[in-house]
Parts: sequence; C-alpha cells; structure tokens
Amino acid sequence: MVKIGIIGGTGFDSPDILQQIRRMKVHTPYGAPSSQVVTGRLGSLEIALIPRHGEGHSINPSLVNYRANVWALKELHITHIVAVTAVGSLREEIAPGHLVFPDQFIDRTTQRKGSFFEGHEVCHIPMAEPFCPRLRQLLAGTAERLALAHHKQATVITIEGPRFSTRAESRMYRQWGADVINMSTVPEVVLAREAGICYASIAMSTDYDCWHASEEPVSWELIQKTMGQNAANVQQLLLAAIPGIDFVDCACKQATAASRL
Repeated sequence: MVKIGIIGGTGFDSPDILQQIRRMKVHTPYGAPSSQVVTGRLGSLEIALIPRHGEGHSINPSLVNYRANVWALKELHITHIVAVTAVGSLREEIAPGHLVFPDQFIDRTTQRKGSFFEGHEVCHIPMAEPFCPRLRQLLAGTAERLALAHHKQATVITIEGPRFSTRAESRMYRQWGADVINMSTVPEVVLAREAGICYASIAMSTDYDCWHASEEPVSWELIQKTMGQNAANVQQLLLAAIPGIDFVDCACKQATAASRL
C-alpha cells in the first residue's frame, strides 16, 4: 500500500494541505525526530509530515537528526518521501522562484551521521542514481502539466552550513558541475535509500548564492521572501502529484538487501 511522507524544509513545514490531522510522538533508536510527526489524509492517501528543522525552524542543518526523521517515517510504513528544500542557484537559467528536481548530489558535509549501519554490520549502498527516478519524473511531469517554471534534473551540492558559501567556494562549486546548493539533502537522501524508501526532492530556488555579481549576496531574509512566494506553487504541485504516486515495487526498496556484508 502506498503511504507518503513529506519532509518539509525552509518555508514549507505546515500541515495545511492535510485533513484529519493528528500529531504523534515516534520513538527511534537514534533519538527524537525534529518534531512530532503530523499525520493526516490527502484524498484517499495517508500522509505523514515532519518539519526538518523543527517547529519554528529552530534546528540548524548540522544538528538535524536525519536518522531519527527517516527512521520515524519507516516505522510508520512510509513507502515514498517527497522532500521540500530551499536551494541557491549556481546557474543563470535556474532563476529564483523556479522549481528544481535534482537527480544527482555532491556531498560536502563533514559532521553528520550518514548511515544506519554501525558496528559490525556494513552496507555499501549504491548511489549512482540517488533519487528515485520514477518519483522524480512524476513530480517533474506534474510541474510541466501545471505550467510551473521548473528544471527536470540538476546536481545539488550539500554543504555543512549553517554559514553560506564564500564567493570563491560558490565559483568552485559551479566548476565542479553543481547546479544548485543547499544544506539538507545529504544525508537524508542516503538514509532513505538505506531504509528502502523511494525519495525525491522538490527544490525551490531562492537566490543566486553569491557567485552572481549582479545580484545581492544570499541572506536569510532573501530566502524567506522568495520561499513565501514559492510556497503556493509547491502546495499546488503536491496536491496534484501525490495522488499519482501509485507504484510500490521499485529498485529503491531492494538496494539495502543486496548491499549488506
């Protein structure tokens, strides 16, 4: 049975799209999730939502308990995760306000627990295609149908944060082939794969980072302003796309079983 999880990021952590809302505590072996899990219904589908940064955006990216968040959704038998995240654009054509559906990532984090497997159990999880292709294509196809400005694929680079990049770093990431930048996709996407959950991201471009000389450097105020304008588009996309998630069998679910030592 399909059961959808939403991990809400900056500017999109409200359960307003759901009906029959309940809040519940979920205990995990990795500690507490970012907040209570909000459950509800969207039409005939069951939905569980976790605000990644906690209530009122109180948890910085390096301190998010990513393992607890993903494990809590697994405990609730979630089959698919749609993650919402704010990103800075590293490409002229990805303008602020555009939606992006990443298909690759570059990991520049240094302080985070990136695996459920510890001790004597090892899992070399494949990451050649880190985002669920079927889920990503469904989201991108829905954005196209709704005539929302979007990009069907991109490479996201996740930095540790919570500081923003220097101009030299921003230019370097462009040279590496990154298209957008954020502070939250890794290790969330990796943990979802280890948990056997299909995962795709709706990334909202909020700014041009600091490489773009003609634009003001990225700031928290700028991100919040653009996110507020974008939230309606993301809500429209979710309402239209989620009922179309009708598959359960997927290679994402078999990756861990084939990778354990």
